[in-house]
Amino acid sequence: MPTMKARVKVTLKNGVLDPQGKAIEHALDSLGFDGVSGVRQGRYFELDVDAGDKAAAETSVTAMCDKLLANTVIENYEIEVS
Repeated sequence: MPTMKARVKVTLKNGVLDPQGKAIEHALDSLGFDGVSGVRQGRYFELDVDAGDKAAAETSVTAMCDKLLANTVIENYEIEVS
């Protein structure tokens, strides 16, 4: 069975408060990086997935996101399989 590389980007949904992003924004400002605003933080995962084809890998990774990698109440995720 071929191994595929899956990349998952998890971000907070619009409207969800992001205190970590705000702290990063303030830290950047205090370090002299002016003009930075709207900082949002997220998570990035890379997975090697054994799957018969790209569609099967995407289905498997989607299930992983729904069950563990993302809190779908407050987070969105994007999957890329190659």
